[in-house]
Amino acid sequence: METVSAPQNKKFNQWINSIAVAIPVVVAILLNPSIPKVNLGEWTKALPHVNGFINSFTTVTLLAGYYFIKNKNIAAHRIMMTISFCLGGIFLISYVLYHLSNQSTAFGGEGLIRPVYYFLLISHITLSIGVVWFVLRAIYFAFSNQIELHKKAVKWAFPIWLYVSITGVIVYVMISPYYQ
Repeated sequence: METVSAPQNKKFNQWINSIAVAIPVVVAILLNPSIPKVNLGEWTKALPHVNGFINSFTTVTLLAGYYFIKNKNIAAHRIMMTISFCLGGIFLISYVLYHLSNQSTAFGGEGLIRPVYYFLLISHITLSIGVVWFVLRAIYFAFSNQIELHKKAVKWAFPIWLYVSITGVIVYVMISPYYQ
């Protein structure tokens, strides 16, 4: 198993590590049902649907980025991956706003679909926590022109990010009937 080396710049390494830890900590705090919610308005009820769209579009841009790099179109690859990264940021903001202002929705499915849903949800959440570190490194390496390190980071970042993106859509479709 190849390891992903730390960025050459220690400052960026510290920032990447801090962000990769801070994001799941903030999300975990927001998901705590005992934390009082902030009333941001009814518009926040639409955010899960926005997030479903963002995950769908992220899947498309990730696959397009993969297609372009396999066909040696670096410029188009960079555009698609930058869009994917920006969509991830927008998703995170939308997700935080939703959970800052709304309680989590319980899954109401019964029977065999219930363990399937929870398997997908738990694997999605677990991998979404870990992928942040790889994605931040991949982006840093790409934009700092450390292409060999970028390739090593992407060997992990791409399949995990794609899985998280796809399972995000599936989980959304499965729980969407239960949104109030």
